[in-house]
Amino acid sequence: MREGAPSPLDLGSLGFDQGAHILVERALAACAELVVVSSRPEFTVQASAWCRVRGHGAESLGNGSMRIRARALTQRAERAGSVRRPEAHAPSRWGLAARGALVEETGVGFRFAIEDRDAVWTDDAARLYAQAAAAQWDPETAIPWNAPMSHPDQVEDAVVQVMTYLIENEIAALYVPTRFLPEIHPHFREVVQVLAIQAADEARHIEVFTRRASLRRGELGLSTRGGQMSLKTLFEEPDFALSAFLLSTLGEGSFLHLLRFLEANAPDPVTAAVCRLAAVDEARHVAFGLSHLRAQAERDPGLRPRMAAAVHRRFDALRETAGLNELVFDALVLLAAGSFEPEAIARGWQRVADLQVEMDDGRRHRLVRLGFEPAEAVELAGLHTRNFM
Repeated sequence: MREGAPSPLDLGSLGFDQGAHILVERALAACAELVVVSSRPEFTVQASAWCRVRGHGAESLGNGSMRIRARALTQRAERAGSVRRPEAHAPSRWGLAARGALVEETGVGFRFAIEDRDAVWTDDAARLYAQAAAAQWDPETAIPWNAPMSHPDQVEDAVVQVMTYLIENEIAALYVPTRFLPEIHPHFREVVQVLAIQAADEARHIEVFTRRASLRRGELGLSTRGGQMSLKTLFEEPDFALSAFLLSTLGEGSFLHLLRFLEANAPDPVTAAVCRLAAVDEARHVAFGLSHLRAQAERDPGLRPRMAAAVHRRFDALRETAGLNELVFDALVLLAAGSFEPEAIARGWQRVADLQVEMDDGRRHRLVRLGFEPAEAVELAGLHTRNFM
């Protein structure tokens, strides 16, 4: 034995198929070279195979002993950044490894369309995810499904029509962001988690809106071509930032006003509860969209012109459509009116008109927060689809 070398590791009759490698790994952690002795006849074959797999050097010394030279793990692996904060770029070779993990060379070949932090990141992501996780609610217990309802059939028909409209918009809000989930490198896990929990929110909204619509009716209301065309433009937007802008900042922001309007004018406790709870969730979705886009706009001066162009492009694509489903508009008027008296209908119509002004003001305010000049914000807010979403 060379001077200063560690004493041989005697495995006795313990085979590599019985856990001998655990002892060898432990010994190699303390030295770069080790002599291993074993009484098992197949020891040399087992040890040589194990060393090849792990990249260690192996030399037979005869008489059931081998010299093993450890290949440093850092020679065949790299650290996937820091666990606390993502790197500016996350290479595909890190694959699905956890951020901060030591990643072996795998050659697996993952490919992610979004690998740059600036394309998706906001420092608010972790906080918004934690907030969303803590605020999840159970549809079975959070909503008074058995509350009495005394409103007339025509009002119930109005509720069903509005719920039908809400459902298809929430389906779009579920599908649009989840299309991007497999494109985002998991190194930016907080953003992925936010989008995933948003999807859970939207799935829950679809459930409760459908359940409310079905409480007293066996069929749902009308879905129009104009509404479908409006949602299709969201569904087909290929750019993550522009998709978030059109859906969250403009669409869901307007949707938030609608849900609060419906809560305030609900004819029964169930309708009020489903709209109130959905609005709380949607407020978080809007907050994430704004936070992400503000951060990206600060880094990319070309983002705002692209967002403005997306609004114009969508307006042109929907120019010939009818806009908001007429039955939905009339249903909103009836819900706000509360009765069929002419004076009440006039008040209901005015409240819906006021709602549209509030939506427009909200869009303008959010556009200014994203850095648009007030005049441009007014123009872009006015070009938003008449279908609200």
